[in-house]
Amino acid sequence: MENVRQRAWIVTAIVTVVLLALIYIGSRGLRDFDSALIGYCVASIFAIAAMTHRYMLWLGRPPTWRYFRAGWSHFLSMENFRRYTLMIPKAWWTDIFGQTFIRKRSMTRWIMHMAIFWGVLLSVAVTFPLTFGWVRFTLKGTDQYTAWFFGFPTISFPIEARTGFAIFHILDFTAILLIIGLSIAIWRRVTDLGLLTSQRFGFDLMPLILLFSIAITGLALTASSGWWEGKFYWFIALVHEVVVVLWLLSLPFGKFFHIIQRPASIGVTLYQSVNQDMEHYGASDTAEPARAIGTGTCRRCGEALPSQQFITDLKGVLGDLGQDYDLGGEMGRLQDYCPTCKRVLRGQAYYEMMGRRFL
Repeated sequence: MENVRQRAWIVTAIVTVVLLALIYIGSRGLRDFDSALIGYCVASIFAIAAMTHRYMLWLGRPPTWRYFRAGWSHFLSMENFRRYTLMIPKAWWTDIFGQTFIRKRSMTRWIMHMAIFWGVLLSVAVTFPLTFGWVRFTLKGTDQYTAWFFGFPTISFPIEARTGFAIFHILDFTAILLIIGLSIAIWRRVTDLGLLTSQRFGFDLMPLILLFSIAITGLALTASSGWWEGKFYWFIALVHEVVVVLWLLSLPFGKFFHIIQRPASIGVTLYQSVNQDMEHYGASDTAEPARAIGTGTCRRCGEALPSQQFITDLKGVLGDLGQDYDLGGEMGRLQDYCPTCKRVLRGQAYYEMMGRRFL
């Protein structure tokens, strides 16, 4: 674990230095950096550094690192790439962008997750480049704006065009999307008995409250500048900055960190598919299902196990954790048996301990 911590600190330092360099380069030596956004910038740098550190610690855990490494080895295999070309984009859609697995549970929960996910993702995608000085807008003539990225002009659009309205109000659209998803989430958390008994205020509710506050104060800024003639703008801007900074600081340690962890599920999906297919093709070469040791079947009943590599990796993880489930003699290890046979072996062991008699 000491090596894992050291590696996490090294990677965190590298990511932070690279990010600072990109801020300096992307803002043209800080000439395009808006000093009014310094609070957002510092909080964003801290959040990214803390998320990197925690992510590296998470990857350093024996089971995570073993499956992460196996997933990348499968992903970088040309043979697997040819065989599973369509599986990767499909997994990205079903597990990340579309989250269709949630829709099978409940349409309401799916709408809630999609609204919050895309509201957060789009808001971050807009806010970070603006905060770091990577994106800026300049007036071109009297009726057009030019968008700049990393010091290079990208697109120009009329001030009164729908394109300009959509660009300058994109955070309002994401705020509305967040309010829809957060309203459903908060309603579920105050009405669902199961959630009421298991939720924690700081971990489950506080991130939702902070996000809701960000969305409301963000819309209030637009209302102040567009409808209220700038009234209360300074106060609303200060409150908005405070809640955004608090949410960014809590992001690496709270509920929304799973957004960072979720893409790792793609590697797990590939890992499972590759190994299941390997077991399938390996067993089809014989006249009957293999029951020999090390073919991905239970040593006692011959039922198919997830895959031989999965069993081997599981034994390796338990070994890394200092847990030995060797049953002795020719019995092998506990991981060589299916769940049903594990229960049978456990019952037989209890029966032997009781002197071959029942209570």
